[in-house]
Amino acid sequence: MQYSKLGSSGVDVSRVCLGSMTWGIQNTQQDANEQIEYALNQGINFIDTAELYPVPPAADKYGDTERFIGNWVAENASRRKEIILASKIAGPGLPYIREGQKITGESVIEAVDASLERLKTDYIDLFQLHWPNRVSPHFAKHWPGQVTFSKADAAVETQKMLEILQALDDCIKAGKIRFCGLSDDTPWGINTYLKLSEKYALPRMVSIQNEFSLLHAKDWPYLIENCIHENVAYLPWSPLAGGALSGKYLNNQRPQGSRWTLEQRNGIFRDTTATHAATAQYIDIAKAYQLTPAQLALAWCDQVDGVTSTIIGATNKRQLAENIQAFTTPLSTDVLEAISGVFKEYPVPF
Repeated sequence: MQYSKLGSSGVDVSRVCLGSMTWGIQNTQQDANEQIEYALNQGINFIDTAELYPVPPAADKYGDTERFIGNWVAENASRRKEIILASKIAGPGLPYIREGQKITGESVIEAVDASLERLKTDYIDLFQLHWPNRVSPHFAKHWPGQVTFSKADAAVETQKMLEILQALDDCIKAGKIRFCGLSDDTPWGINTYLKLSEKYALPRMVSIQNEFSLLHAKDWPYLIENCIHENVAYLPWSPLAGGALSGKYLNNQRPQGSRWTLEQRNGIFRDTTATHAATAQYIDIAKAYQLTPAQLALAWCDQVDGVTSTIIGATNKRQLAENIQAFTTPLSTDVLEAISGVFKEYPVPF
């Protein structure tokens, strides 16, 4: 297992991060325990979760994934120090989470305390904002006309961001969290937080996790360049595009229990003609070089300049083992050139 610095935190994290958002719907407590144990045995020290999980999100499941992890932590207290544990506060929009209100300084402290209780731990290594208060071009809202940026008042947003950062500072000083980060944000969001940190001597955002894959690479090059030069760790989520890049959804297949058989909060926005056409070509490349489609996609993601740690998820240990294996051997120049040809043909397939 290879390791990278988590941005300006100075902490070493494995280049594979174990995602957990299926634990509680597609995975049981036993499954979660087995995945954690297996990941640790493979050298993974980075686990990501969120108060929102599992997904698809639902009021009766809210917080269950953190509870699963907390149950493991309670039974393995001596191993807590082996894990860099990351969680997230949900942004606005879900009525059963703080009545759907925007993130505030007060709600940051409330969410941290609740996550600590569910996780059965005294501290969270990385606490992230799941999505910003303002509308951002994420969750497939990246086409002109889908987001009107001018509707946001920059001065108002900046003041709210300062209050959030001050609350995160309070949590760090209290020993509840070690570092803070972003998710589903933009260069403007990153840089505004960094300016506030410098101006008011507050904690820096050390990381950002955004959706990133062969089918969804809009953060390259501008946001990732920003991360490299500002020493902000870039953490791709959904590197298999919700499972699409595994090939299991080609030809309208819907394997029993798979994510696309479940109701999705934003609809299955990845299910497009271009998605399937691109995926079919990536599968052909994988076969030609004796790789599985998932391994091709994950290895590519790992080799993108600026990527710190790729968040992977699996619904069974076989998938998890296959996914981790993808990070052991770099792709050759020939493979990367073949991938580049398809990527240029389908740069934004959904």
